[in-house]
Amino acid sequence: MELRIESMTCGGCAQSVTKAIQSVDPDARIETNPAARTVKVETTATSAALLRVLEEAGYPATTN
Repeated sequence: MELRIESMTCGGCAQSVTKAIQSVDPDARIETNPAARTVKVETTATSAALLRVLEEAGYPATTN
């Protein structure tokens, strides 16, 4: 799944986003691109769970 996160603008943001996603699915495969403000995730978690945890972490996301 691909997510767009407007507030992810740097490597530090990308690390926070990665940690938030891993809190739901520690085995998720995550590819962040702060320049494009996108995240590609291979996970068994639902998109709703990811969107919720990212919102809680301060990085609201939308699905692409």
